[in-house]
Amino acid sequence: MSQELLNKAAEASFKKDIPAFHVGDTVKVNCRIVEGDKERIQAFIGTVIARKGRKVAETFTVRRIVNNQGVERTFPLHSPRVADIEIIRSGKTRRAKLYYLRDRVGKRTRLKEIQRGAEGANASEGAAQE
Repeated sequence: MSQELLNKAAEASFKKDIPAFHVGDTVKVNCRIVEGDKERIQAFIGTVIARKGRKVAETFTVRRIVNNQGVERTFPLHSPRVADIEIIRSGKTRRAKLYYLRDRVGKRTRLKEIQRGAEGANASEGAAQE
């Protein structure tokens, strides 16, 4: 009985417009920042190195390099502070967690790009027909 009530309460806070992004993708996360009585949107662009949790408790970690220093932020996926998530590019990975990128610098942090979504599906269909 109480689990059903918890599920109904959590269902109200789910976001419906979350894009399908994976670990290894480069994303732009627009965050709402409150300073005093003003609110603004700040973008955080980086590589998704981890996703964990389920349902309302799901989080993802984004890593980027600022002034030769690695910066990681963990965002709750369904948080009202996360205004928007935009996929910039998709990276090919063979791991669920990319913690090994913490030890790498420069070009070694790059991941191979893959085509996902509508463009990738149409390109593969065209190649199969020829």
